[in-house]
Amino acid sequence: MPTENRLRREFLKCAGTGFAGTALAVRAGQGTAKAAEPEPKTGTFNVRTFGAAGDGKSLDTEAVNKAIGAAAAAGGGTVSFPAGTYLCRSIHLASNVDLYLDQGSSVVAADPAAPGESGGYDAAEPNDWSAYQDYGHSHWHNSLFWGEGVSNIAILGPGLIWGKGLSKGYGPGPVAEHPGVGNKAISLKNCHNVLLRDFAILHGGHFGILATGVDNLTIDNLRIDTNRDGMDVDCCRNVRISNCYVNSPWDDGICLKSCYGLGSAKPTEFVTITNCYVSGCFEEGTLLDGTYKRFGPDVRVPHTGRIKFGTESNGGFRNITVSNCVFEGCQGLALESVDGALLEDVTITNISMRDIMSAPIFLRLGSRMRGPAGAAVGTIKRVIISNLVCSNSVSRLGSIISGIPGHAIEDVTISHVQVWHQGGGTKEQAAIQPPEKETGYPEPDMFGTMPSHGFYVRHATGIRFDDVEIVAAKADLRPAFVLDDVRDVDFFRIRTPHEADTPVFALHNVEDLAIHMCRSVPDTQLPKVEETVL
Repeated sequence: MPTENRLRREFLKCAGTGFAGTALAVRAGQGTAKAAEPEPKTGTFNVRTFGAAGDGKSLDTEAVNKAIGAAAAAGGGTVSFPAGTYLCRSIHLASNVDLYLDQGSSVVAADPAAPGESGGYDAAEPNDWSAYQDYGHSHWHNSLFWGEGVSNIAILGPGLIWGKGLSKGYGPGPVAEHPGVGNKAISLKNCHNVLLRDFAILHGGHFGILATGVDNLTIDNLRIDTNRDGMDVDCCRNVRISNCYVNSPWDDGICLKSCYGLGSAKPTEFVTITNCYVSGCFEEGTLLDGTYKRFGPDVRVPHTGRIKFGTESNGGFRNITVSNCVFEGCQGLALESVDGALLEDVTITNISMRDIMSAPIFLRLGSRMRGPAGAAVGTIKRVIISNLVCSNSVSRLGSIISGIPGHAIEDVTISHVQVWHQGGGTKEQAAIQPPEKETGYPEPDMFGTMPSHGFYVRHATGIRFDDVEIVAAKADLRPAFVLDDVRDVDFFRIRTPHEADTPVFALHNVEDLAIHMCRSVPDTQLPKVEETVL
């Protein structure tokens, strides 16, 4: 018993001074505890020390991976790339190791290995679930930089990652499915505590960044000028994307996804996207060099470049904010759930758009159901979009909020929004009845030309429009708002163009409608209406 009391008094004494004090006492030889193990040595590992030439001609993959391996063996450290051009294929990221790209340094993706040549990109690993998402989402090892199951890693510095030899997944050039071909600049799978900051990506292949199943991910101050997706954040938790510039004319700029590539439906959640610029109007490379060269009128390019949730949407999207972002010469904001996802609790605010090529706002709940059999149709609910201004958008589509029969989009608020579009819609277009396309691939133009020039709302409930202004550069003879199968909808302080014999609202199967302080339309409350115009 005396020994037990003495040990208790010593524990309480340690607790009173804190465990840091306890550790100091142990190191000083006080008490009876075993001396602490020495901290592992860390430091900087220069890739040139390990044989990298940095001349843009010699293949430096082996030297770079040796430097990373040495840093990992030492317990962690920073692998530095001094000024130079490092021609590489698959670089293997390791836990507790940062990569630092000095000013003037470039890591360049080499062309795929020739038949019989060693040192090609790592093979795409097998995936039992590859039928449920595109090839690029199903594999990670066939990349310039990749890490799987690693933690506490970073890629930092003002240097450049140039995916020169990467496949974009289709069209001319190396085919992604062929052995030895890489198709992603940076690929991360099931990682933890990741920081990507300050560097640039040029020509990133199918993905500049693909992060799948990554928790605690920070992407900050990147410049991405690429030939497909800028960055895809897929099945990730606790993500911060900030201060990034992305030019991606042929695909999405910043894209959240929740695919089935990990073998389960895992959501992307607790995400903030802030202070970012996305575009789809500049020739590749001209965002980075500052010339901002726009495509000529005869060049066919989709001008995608947007912020999007989806298309892969098995696991869902929850608790996400998008704020203080700028769209230029690209498609608009897209929120999509078509594979059973629960898309909920999303706020989007302070958005500035110019020269939008499709719908400024596109919300789509569908039933493509690309995933294991038996999944239920998902939901879109509790979405707030506020303080959005859009100028010079095309007029063919307007904005779209569309569920499917029996599955309504719920509880959406659109407030403090100004949309200035090109106008020119006709009476014939106003009579269009868009197809449902319940199982179709979700894109704003999936329904063709729309019968409204402001918002088309179908299969929805609990919708609020507050302080919304629609302006057309040319007279538009379509209604500003078309509602079809909508319940519990409010319009407050709405301003739209006034054209003779053109209604503001066209209503089809609408219940519990309230309109207040809407120019050109008196205050109105309708408990139920089958067909009418206002």
